[in-house]
Amino acid sequence: MFKAILITISLFIGTSCQSHVAKKESSQEPQKKEQIVKLTSQDLDQFETAYFASGCFWCVEAIFESVKGVKEVVSGYSGGTEKNPTYEQVGGGMTSHAEAVKVFYDPKVISFTALVQVFFGSHDPTTLNSQGPDRGTQYRSVAFYKTDKEKQVIEGYIKALKDQNVYDGAPITTEVIEFTKFYDAEDYHQDYERKHPKNSYITNVSVPRLNRFKENFKEYLKEDSH
Repeated sequence: MFKAILITISLFIGTSCQSHVAKKESSQEPQKKEQIVKLTSQDLDQFETAYFASGCFWCVEAIFESVKGVKEVVSGYSGGTEKNPTYEQVGGGMTSHAEAVKVFYDPKVISFTALVQVFFGSHDPTTLNSQGPDRGTQYRSVAFYKTDKEKQVIEGYIKALKDQNVYDGAPITTEVIEFTKFYDAEDYHQDYERKHPKNSYITNVSVPRLNRFKENFKEYLKEDSH
């Protein structure tokens, strides 16, 4: 059984996903001049979807985008009851939603089980309602399932992590809940890590987290992963 690698995120004083969101478009650093090819909704309909939450979605989106077989990743909000939440509401802890990602993937290239491995191997699931410098239920660890089979995969993997004592006795706080609704985040959040490489949160938290993942999961990476 694959053994996940615990990745500890360094804390950066005063650096958090919420506090370093762009001050609307007027004061953002210039977007990186990189052409990002987006598939159409019709193109994406042919692929499977998976949903995860593990801290700031800027980080999580970039990690899953680097995985082979993943065709698109959308940042958004899920796990709560409020309709049409905004970033200010979710990031400010005013809803029951978590920052989450919707992963479109080709099951012929990568399995749901492998995506669960990526999920657990790219964050610390033992820190309750926090991830790295980010604090609050909006940054909690959640693995969503759409079918009983997906639930069994997630719960089976958690059991394996516990049996192998991967986290040295620390309890796994990841919520395993049935998927109900996903709300896309605002456009300026999509592909944020690639568009805003000079943002302080990106350079201090997102990029180091992404690089640690890439170092430990080389066999899962796309050949052109940036």
